[in-house]
Amino acid sequence: MSRRRLPPLKSLRAFEAASRHLNFERAGDELAVTASAVGQQVKSLEAWLGLPLFVRLPSKGVALTVVGERYAAAISEVLDRLDEATARALKPEASRTLTVATVPSFASGWLIPRLGSLRERHPDLDVRISVGQGRTDFAREDVDVAIRMGRGFYPGLRTDLLMEETFFAVCSAALVNDPVHPLKEPADLRYHTLLHEIVDTIPDYITWDKWLAAIGVEGIDTSRGPSFPHTYLSLQAAASGQGVALATNVLIGDYLDAGRLARPFPHEVKGVYQYYVVCPETTADRPSIVEFRNWVLDEARAAGQRS
Repeated sequence: MSRRRLPPLKSLRAFEAASRHLNFERAGDELAVTASAVGQQVKSLEAWLGLPLFVRLPSKGVALTVVGERYAAAISEVLDRLDEATARALKPEASRTLTVATVPSFASGWLIPRLGSLRERHPDLDVRISVGQGRTDFAREDVDVAIRMGRGFYPGLRTDLLMEETFFAVCSAALVNDPVHPLKEPADLRYHTLLHEIVDTIPDYITWDKWLAAIGVEGIDTSRGPSFPHTYLSLQAAASGQGVALATNVLIGDYLDAGRLARPFPHEVKGVYQYYVVCPETTADRPSIVEFRNWVLDEARAAGQRS
């Protein structure tokens, strides 16, 4: 293997900090050294590369050269990955604290209500829930396991299918038996308010127009009705008798079991995405991760048997 040509780490850290602040004094404050020391490290790196990375401005400020700009972006990413790798190396293999990342709707509607079962099964395993809409970057984030909605293609990650998602109509029991327009079949939806979830950022997500087309119902205006940014808000509106919502077997929570919502008809449509449990291959066999993965897969199987 050829020998790596790596400049001194100290010079790289000084350059990366200076590139972010575009100010040697503020970079020095971050690194707990003087501005002069930062400048010396930057000069040392420029000499090592044989290229200027900064243009010194008359106002005593600095600006990145074209080469410096490209190099700074690459170095920032490398240092972020080095920081993450170091944090993982320092984390004990036997750590009993696990950080699980997922989307807010799945966390509130499915995962959190079941954590008591995990505590009973593994009382010494502490789980921290991290929520967000973006895909987890295991190389940059302090996350051990993620539950993702997608198609299952995650190179470099251990991937286990958690559950498939199906969509069906839900509303309050009172609305099912509406005295004027009872909900006996999907065509009856033309007489009721449709509740929508805003899902512009998820391609091919099952919306009312796709759902009705899939079950062969035409002539219903799917543009009408209020829209909500989260699943639980549209379900709450449906439970309050404000209309009919589309729910999924994954995110329905206990609304059906508690009688707060009812299914007016049995029709359901399978979604194009499924839910997966994923983690880096390098940590997939860590005991705490194995325990969580086995537990969450068992919970999903049990939920599927009850539905």
